[in-house]
Formats: sequence, C-alpha cells, structure tokens
Amino acid sequence: MKKKSDRLNAIKKLVSSQHISSQEELLQALNNEGFALTQATLSRDLKSLNVAKAMTPTGKYYYVLPNDVLYKRPDTTENGARWTNNGFQSLHFSGNIAVIRTRPGYASSMAYDIDNMEYPGILGTIAGDDTIMMVLSEETTPRLIRHFLAQIFPNVK
Repeated sequence: MKKKSDRLNAIKKLVSSQHISSQEELLQALNNEGFALTQATLSRDLKSLNVAKAMTPTGKYYYVLPNDVLYKRPDTTENGARWTNNGFQSLHFSGNIAVIRTRPGYASSMAYDIDNMEYPGILGTIAGDDTIMMVLSEETTPRLIRHFLAQIFPNVK
C-alpha cells in the first residue's frame, strides 16, 4: 500500500502535467499509477492541496495547483499588451465591503491575484465562481480600492 504523501505527490504531478477536468479522470489516472482510492478520499486530498478548477482562455475548466500558471491569469497578450479580458465585470461597495462580479470561472484566480498583492486596505477576499467579496479596512475608500484594482485589472473603472 502506497503512502498518503506518495499519493499527494502523484496528484500534484498529474494535475500539473495533464489537462484533467473531473475527479473521475483523476481517479483513473491515479489508478493507472497504482493508487486505489475512493472519490471521497480524492476530494479530501484535492482540498488539502488547495487544488482548484480554473478556466483557460478557451473556456475549458481544468484542475490546477495554486502556484500553477493557469491559476494566475496571464496579464499580457502575445504582443505584450496588458490583457484586458480578465473577466472583470463590475465593482460595487457597501460600507466596508466591496463586491466584484466576474465572468464565470474567473473569481478565484482574480481573488488570488488580489490577495497576493497584500494591499493593506483589503483585509481579505472570499471568492465563488463569479463573485468576489472583499472586506475593506475602515481607513480605505472606494476610490483607493478602484485605483489599486485598476493596477491589476486594467478594465476596472
């Protein structure tokens, strides 16, 4: 019987080297590698590794690791210009909460980019499929947040 650490390493290797879009595909790939596990165990493993599904520019969803290139949206096109089709749709404020609406599948990678910038005016983010909720510090203003976000996502106005 193979160890859990070996299984987790196999999951990381498979997710980072193949386009796997479902747990069934991943279970089959792990089975081919000699790992016999249930869907429930795989689900727990994916959660412990922070594996997410991200949408590629072609609109397909695949499992990715948090540090995977697909997880962080590219910010340039082939000609080097800023990529303005980053999924951003709108930004609204209510007190110290900001809500960003995105295209489906973009929220988690955009929240990841926001969190990585460690802006002191943003205490944290929570992302769903197409919505990000940001909790703002009391000292920050909507104008400051818009200015900060426009540095990451050029189509924020």
